[in-house]
Amino acid sequence: MKNIKYLLIGVLFGIVLVKSEVISWFRIQEMFRLQAFHMYGVIGSAILVGMISIQLIKRLNIKTIHQEEVIIPDKKFNWGNVFGGLIFGLGWAITGACPGPLFAQIGSGFIVVIVTLLSAVGGTWFYGLVREKLPH
Repeated sequence: MKNIKYLLIGVLFGIVLVKSEVISWFRIQEMFRLQAFHMYGVIGSAILVGMISIQLIKRLNIKTIHQEEVIIPDKKFNWGNVFGGLIFGLGWAITGACPGPLFAQIGSGFIVVIVTLLSAVGGTWFYGLVREKLPH
C-alpha cells in the first residue's frame, strides 16, 4: 500500500505519453524518416528541461526531499556510449518503441509490443551476462 503513489505517478506518466503521441509508432517512424518535428520537439524540450534542472541543482545546492545532498558525478567520454546509442537507436527505429513507453503501448492495446518488451529484457539480461568481458 505504501507504493501506491508510485503506481499513480506511473499511470499519470503513461497517460501523458499516450496523449502526447510519443508512443505512436507512426510518430516514431516520422522522426526517423525526418518527416516531422513532433518527436524532436518533445525530445529537445526534455533535454532543455533536464539541462536547466541539473544546473539549478548544482548552483542552488538543492537537496533531496530527505535533506540529502545530490551528487552529480562528472562523466568521461566513452566510445561504448556511441556504439550503445547506435544500437539503441537502431532497435528504436526497427520496433517503433524505446523502453520508456513500452508499458504504455501495451496498456493502450498494442499487444505485439510484448515481443519488444521481452526482447528488451533479454538484451538487458545478456548485457549483464557479458558485462565483465566488455571494455568499459
